[in-house]
Amino acid sequence: MASASANDSRRLIRVGHSPDADDAFMFYALAKEKIDTGPYRFVHELVDIETLNRRAFTGDLELTAVSLHAYAYLTERYALCSCGASLGDRYGPMVVAPQRYDLSELATKTTAVPGTLTSAYLALRLCLRIDFPHVITPFDKILDAVAAGMYAGQRVDAGLIIHEAQLTYSQHNLHLVLDTGQWWFDETGLPLPLGVNAIRKDLEPQVIRDVHRLLHESIQYSLEHREEALQYALGFGRGLEADQADRFVGMYVNQWTLDLGPRGRDAVREFLARGYAAGVLPRSVEPEFVAL
Repeated sequence: MASASANDSRRLIRVGHSPDADDAFMFYALAKEKIDTGPYRFVHELVDIETLNRRAFTGDLELTAVSLHAYAYLTERYALCSCGASLGDRYGPMVVAPQRYDLSELATKTTAVPGTLTSAYLALRLCLRIDFPHVITPFDKILDAVAAGMYAGQRVDAGLIIHEAQLTYSQHNLHLVLDTGQWWFDETGLPLPLGVNAIRKDLEPQVIRDVHRLLHESIQYSLEHREEALQYALGFGRGLEADQADRFVGMYVNQWTLDLGPRGRDAVREFLARGYAAGVLPRSVEPEFVAL
Protein backbone atom coordinates (compact mmCIF):
# COMPACT_ATOMS: atom_id res chain seq x y z
CA MET A 1 0.00 0.00 0.00
CA ALA A 2 1.07 3.56 -0.54
CA SER A 3 2.48 5.27 2.53
CA ALA A 4 1.89 8.86 3.56
CA SER A 5 4.59 11.45 2.92
CA ALA A 6 4.94 15.21 3.12
CA ASN A 7 3.93 15.57 -0.53
CA ASP A 8 1.15 12.98 -0.43
CA SER A 9 -1.55 14.35 -2.72
CA ARG A 10 -4.29 11.97 -1.64
CA ARG A 11 -7.48 13.35 -0.12
CA LEU A 12 -7.13 13.54 3.66
CA ILE A 13 -9.84 11.80 5.67
CA ARG A 14 -9.58 12.37 9.41
CA VAL A 15 -11.02 9.52 11.46
CA GLY A 16 -11.89 9.61 15.15
CA HIS A 17 -12.42 6.49 17.22
CA SER A 18 -11.97 5.18 20.75
CA PRO A 19 -8.65 3.72 21.91
CA ASP A 20 -10.20 0.38 22.80
CA ALA A 21 -9.91 -3.12 21.44
CA ASP A 22 -13.09 -3.32 19.40
CA ASP A 23 -12.54 -0.02 17.57
CA ALA A 24 -8.88 -0.88 17.00
CA PHE A 25 -9.95 -4.22 15.53
CA MET A 26 -12.50 -2.52 13.29
CA PHE A 27 -10.05 0.08 11.94
CA TYR A 28 -6.99 -2.20 11.74
CA ALA A 29 -6.89 -2.47 7.96
CA LEU A 30 -7.20 1.29 7.51
CA ALA A 31 -4.71 2.13 10.25
CA LYS A 32 -2.09 -0.30 8.91
CA GLU A 33 -2.91 0.20 5.22
CA LYS A 34 -3.91 -3.40 4.65
CA ILE A 35 -6.40 -2.37 1.98
CA ASP A 36 -6.07 -0.10 -1.03
CA THR A 37 -7.55 3.27 -0.12
CA GLY A 38 -7.08 4.69 -3.61
CA PRO A 39 -7.14 8.51 -3.66
CA TYR A 40 -7.67 8.78 0.11
CA ARG A 41 -5.27 9.02 3.03
CA PHE A 42 -6.71 8.19 6.45
CA VAL A 43 -5.34 9.82 9.58
CA HIS A 44 -6.58 8.35 12.86
CA GLU A 45 -7.22 10.27 16.06
CA LEU A 46 -7.83 8.09 19.11
CA VAL A 47 -9.71 9.68 22.00
CA ASP A 48 -12.43 8.57 24.41
CA ILE A 49 -15.99 8.39 23.14
CA GLU A 50 -17.37 11.29 25.16
CA THR A 51 -14.63 13.56 23.80
CA LEU A 52 -15.55 12.40 20.29
CA ASN A 53 -19.22 13.10 21.06
CA ARG A 54 -18.45 16.67 22.10
CA ARG A 55 -15.98 17.22 19.30
CA ALA A 56 -18.48 16.11 16.65
CA PHE A 57 -20.45 19.31 17.24
CA THR A 58 -17.66 21.17 15.42
CA GLY A 59 -17.70 18.73 12.49
CA ASP A 60 -13.92 18.78 12.04
CA LEU A 61 -13.62 15.00 11.51
CA GLU A 62 -14.84 13.57 8.22
CA LEU A 63 -15.53 10.15 9.76
CA THR A 64 -16.02 9.68 13.47
CA ALA A 65 -17.26 7.22 16.02
CA VAL A 66 -19.99 8.71 18.20
CA SER A 67 -22.53 7.42 20.64
CA LEU A 68 -25.96 6.94 19.12
CA HIS A 69 -27.24 9.19 21.90
CA ALA A 70 -24.94 11.98 20.70
CA TYR A 71 -26.00 11.45 17.09
CA ALA A 72 -29.45 12.75 18.02
CA TYR A 73 -27.87 16.21 18.30
CA LEU A 74 -25.70 15.89 15.18
CA THR A 75 -28.13 15.10 12.40
CA GLU A 76 -27.49 18.35 10.53
CA ARG A 77 -23.76 17.59 10.29
CA TYR A 78 -23.52 13.80 10.08
CA ALA A 79 -25.23 10.77 8.56
CA LEU A 80 -25.00 7.29 10.06
CA CYS A 81 -22.87 4.65 8.41
CA SER A 82 -24.69 1.38 7.81
CA CYS A 83 -21.52 -0.40 8.96
CA GLY A 84 -19.24 0.17 11.91
CA ALA A 85 -21.89 0.09 14.64
CA SER A 86 -21.56 -1.68 17.99
CA LEU A 87 -24.73 -3.36 19.21
CA GLY A 88 -25.11 -5.44 22.34
CA ASP A 89 -27.32 -8.47 21.78
CA ARG A 90 -28.64 -9.16 25.32
CA TYR A 91 -25.59 -7.44 26.82
CA GLY A 92 -24.33 -3.89 27.07
CA PRO A 93 -23.06 -1.25 29.49
CA MET A 94 -23.31 -2.44 33.07
CA VAL A 95 -23.92 -0.88 36.43
CA VAL A 96 -21.62 -2.31 39.10
CA ALA A 97 -21.32 -1.54 42.80
CA PRO A 98 -19.73 -2.87 46.00
CA GLN A 99 -23.14 -4.21 46.99
CA ARG A 100 -26.31 -5.21 45.21
CA TYR A 101 -29.18 -2.76 44.72
CA ASP A 102 -32.61 -3.14 43.21
CA LEU A 103 -33.61 -0.58 40.58
CA SER A 104 -35.52 1.62 43.01
CA GLU A 105 -32.44 1.80 45.26
CA LEU A 106 -30.11 2.38 42.30
CA ALA A 107 -32.17 5.38 41.19
CA THR A 108 -31.18 7.16 44.42
CA LYS A 109 -27.48 6.27 44.34
CA THR A 110 -24.75 8.46 42.88
CA THR A 111 -23.41 6.67 39.82
CA ALA A 112 -20.15 7.37 38.00
CA VAL A 113 -20.98 7.70 34.29
CA PRO A 114 -18.63 7.95 31.28
CA GLY A 115 -20.42 11.00 29.87
CA THR A 116 -23.95 12.34 29.49
CA LEU A 117 -23.94 11.97 25.69
CA THR A 118 -23.02 8.29 25.79
CA SER A 119 -25.57 5.68 24.81
CA ALA A 120 -24.81 3.97 28.12
CA TYR A 121 -26.11 7.04 29.97
CA LEU A 122 -29.27 7.23 27.83
CA ALA A 123 -29.93 3.51 28.33
CA LEU A 124 -29.68 3.89 32.09
CA ARG A 125 -31.91 6.96 32.04
CA LEU A 126 -34.52 4.97 30.12
CA CYS A 127 -34.24 2.06 32.53
CA LEU A 128 -34.47 4.10 35.74
CA ARG A 129 -36.99 6.56 34.27
CA ILE A 130 -35.47 9.49 36.15
CA ASP A 131 -32.43 11.75 36.00
CA PHE A 132 -30.44 9.85 38.62
CA PRO A 133 -27.58 11.42 40.63
CA HIS A 134 -24.35 11.02 38.71
CA VAL A 135 -20.70 12.02 38.53
CA ILE A 136 -19.04 12.31 35.12
CA THR A 137 -15.92 10.14 35.27
CA PRO A 138 -13.43 9.07 32.57
CA PHE A 139 -14.49 5.61 31.45
CA ASP A 140 -11.16 4.06 32.44
CA LYS A 141 -11.36 5.52 35.97
CA ILE A 142 -14.85 4.29 36.85
CA LEU A 143 -13.93 0.93 38.38
CA ASP A 144 -11.35 2.55 40.64
CA ALA A 145 -13.83 5.28 41.58
CA VAL A 146 -16.50 2.76 42.57
CA ALA A 147 -14.03 0.66 44.53
CA ALA A 148 -12.83 3.78 46.36
CA GLY A 149 -16.34 5.20 46.78
CA MET A 150 -15.12 8.57 45.57
CA TYR A 151 -14.12 10.51 42.45
CA ALA A 152 -12.77 14.07 42.40
CA GLY A 153 -14.02 14.63 45.92
CA GLN A 154 -17.54 13.39 45.16
CA ARG A 155 -19.14 10.28 46.59
CA VAL A 156 -19.61 7.37 44.19
CA ASP A 157 -21.97 4.49 45.03
CA ALA A 158 -22.05 2.70 41.67
CA GLY A 159 -20.51 2.86 38.23
CA LEU A 160 -21.83 2.66 34.68
CA ILE A 161 -19.09 0.77 32.85
CA ILE A 162 -18.31 0.42 29.16
CA HIS A 163 -15.51 -1.15 27.10
CA GLU A 164 -13.30 -3.81 28.68
CA ALA A 165 -14.47 -3.03 32.23
CA GLN A 166 -17.50 -5.18 31.39
CA LEU A 167 -15.15 -8.18 31.56
CA THR A 168 -12.88 -7.09 34.42
CA TYR A 169 -15.14 -5.51 37.06
CA SER A 170 -15.11 -8.62 39.26
CA GLN A 171 -11.37 -8.15 39.77
CA HIS A 172 -12.31 -5.05 41.78
CA ASN A 173 -14.66 -7.06 44.02
CA LEU A 174 -17.70 -5.36 42.52
CA HIS A 175 -21.14 -6.84 41.87
CA LEU A 176 -23.25 -6.60 38.75
CA VAL A 177 -26.35 -4.55 39.52
CA LEU A 178 -27.76 -4.12 36.00
CA ASP A 179 -26.90 -5.09 32.43
CA THR A 180 -28.60 -2.44 30.29
CA GLY A 181 -28.36 -4.63 27.19
CA GLN A 182 -30.33 -7.45 28.81
CA TRP A 183 -32.84 -4.93 30.18
CA TRP A 184 -33.27 -3.41 26.72
CA PHE A 185 -33.78 -6.82 25.11
CA ASP A 186 -36.39 -7.74 27.71
CA GLU A 187 -38.17 -4.45 26.95
CA THR A 188 -37.96 -4.46 23.16
CA GLY A 189 -36.65 -7.80 21.86
CA LEU A 190 -33.94 -5.82 20.05
CA PRO A 191 -30.17 -5.45 20.39
CA LEU A 192 -29.01 -2.32 22.19
CA PRO A 193 -27.37 0.18 19.78
CA LEU A 194 -24.38 1.89 21.38
CA GLY A 195 -21.55 3.25 19.26
CA VAL A 196 -21.97 4.19 15.61
CA ASN A 197 -19.79 5.66 12.91
CA ALA A 198 -20.94 8.88 11.30
CA ILE A 199 -19.77 10.61 8.15
CA ARG A 200 -19.98 14.31 7.43
CA LYS A 201 -22.89 15.18 5.17
CA ASP A 202 -21.17 18.11 3.46
CA LEU A 203 -18.67 15.83 1.72
CA GLU A 204 -19.18 15.14 -1.96
CA PRO A 205 -21.56 12.21 -2.56
CA GLN A 206 -18.80 10.14 -4.20
CA VAL A 207 -16.47 10.74 -1.24
CA ILE A 208 -19.20 9.64 1.17
CA ARG A 209 -19.74 6.45 -0.82
CA ASP A 210 -16.01 5.73 -1.09
CA VAL A 211 -15.22 6.33 2.59
CA HIS A 212 -18.21 4.26 3.64
CA ARG A 213 -17.09 1.42 1.36
CA LEU A 214 -13.54 1.55 2.74
CA LEU A 215 -14.82 1.40 6.31
CA HIS A 216 -16.80 -1.69 5.38
CA GLU A 217 -13.73 -3.23 3.72
CA SER A 218 -11.66 -2.56 6.84
CA ILE A 219 -14.16 -4.36 9.06
CA GLN A 220 -14.42 -7.25 6.59
CA TYR A 221 -10.63 -7.55 6.42
CA SER A 222 -10.34 -7.83 10.19
CA LEU A 223 -13.06 -10.44 10.41
CA GLU A 224 -11.32 -12.46 7.67
CA HIS A 225 -7.85 -11.99 9.24
CA ARG A 226 -8.97 -12.26 12.83
CA GLU A 227 -5.71 -13.37 14.46
CA GLU A 228 -3.55 -10.57 13.10
CA ALA A 229 -6.25 -7.98 13.75
CA LEU A 230 -6.63 -9.26 17.31
CA GLN A 231 -2.89 -8.97 17.90
CA TYR A 232 -3.15 -5.31 16.91
CA ALA A 233 -6.28 -4.80 19.03
CA LEU A 234 -4.55 -6.27 22.10
CA GLY A 235 -2.42 -3.15 22.24
CA PHE A 236 -5.57 -1.20 23.11
CA GLY A 237 -7.03 -3.68 25.60
CA ARG A 238 -5.80 -2.02 28.81
CA GLY A 239 -4.72 -5.25 30.47
CA LEU A 240 -7.06 -7.69 28.74
CA GLU A 241 -5.68 -11.17 28.24
CA ALA A 242 -5.78 -12.53 24.70
CA ASP A 243 -8.87 -14.65 25.35
CA GLN A 244 -10.65 -11.70 26.98
CA ALA A 245 -9.80 -9.44 24.04
CA ASP A 246 -11.10 -12.08 21.65
CA ARG A 247 -14.34 -12.30 23.62
CA PHE A 248 -14.72 -8.52 23.87
CA VAL A 249 -14.11 -7.95 20.17
CA GLY A 250 -16.60 -10.69 19.36
CA MET A 251 -19.21 -8.94 21.48
CA TYR A 252 -19.05 -5.68 19.55
CA VAL A 253 -17.61 -6.46 16.10
CA ASN A 254 -19.98 -8.95 14.50
CA GLN A 255 -22.74 -9.20 11.89
CA TRP A 256 -24.31 -5.96 13.12
CA THR A 257 -20.99 -4.18 12.53
CA LEU A 258 -20.75 -5.26 8.91
CA ASP A 259 -24.30 -4.16 8.20
CA LEU A 260 -26.98 -2.95 10.61
CA GLY A 261 -29.62 -4.62 8.46
CA PRO A 262 -33.36 -4.13 9.04
CA ARG A 263 -33.31 -5.29 12.67
CA GLY A 264 -30.32 -3.13 13.55
CA ARG A 265 -31.98 -0.10 11.95
CA ASP A 266 -35.14 -0.86 13.91
CA ALA A 267 -33.07 -0.92 17.10
CA VAL A 268 -31.53 2.48 16.25
CA ARG A 269 -34.94 4.02 15.58
CA GLU A 270 -36.47 2.53 18.72
CA PHE A 271 -33.64 3.76 20.94
CA LEU A 272 -33.93 7.29 19.61
CA ALA A 273 -37.73 7.23 19.75
CA ARG A 274 -37.73 6.10 23.38
CA GLY A 275 -35.17 8.74 24.25
CA TYR A 276 -37.51 11.40 22.88
CA ALA A 277 -40.61 9.89 24.49
CA ALA A 278 -38.83 9.90 27.86
CA GLY A 279 -38.00 13.57 27.51
CA VAL A 280 -34.23 12.98 27.40
CA LEU A 281 -33.86 13.92 23.72
CA PRO A 282 -35.21 17.38 22.82
CA ARG A 283 -36.76 16.33 19.51
CA SER A 284 -37.85 13.33 17.52
CA VAL A 285 -35.02 11.99 15.36
CA GLU A 286 -35.34 9.98 12.15
CA PRO A 287 -31.87 8.55 11.49
CA GLU A 288 -30.33 9.04 8.06
CA PHE A 289 -28.29 6.05 6.92
CA VAL A 290 -25.60 5.88 4.24
CA ALA A 291 -26.42 2.87 2.08
CA LEU A 292 -23.87 0.10 1.61
